[in-house]
Amino acid sequence: MSKMSDELLIESYVAAKELKLSPDFISLLETEICRRSLVIEQFIRQ
Repeated sequence: MSKMSDELLIESYVAAKELKLSPDFISLLETEICRRSLVIEQFIRQ
């Protein structure tokens, strides 16, 4: 996942949540988001 851009990581997380994908996959994305100290709200377009 380290090769994913921050924006792509957040987009993937949001899509995974919307599509109700595997909780394990969502958790993996959340872990990487936390590792990078990202704030999801900064990437979500209003």
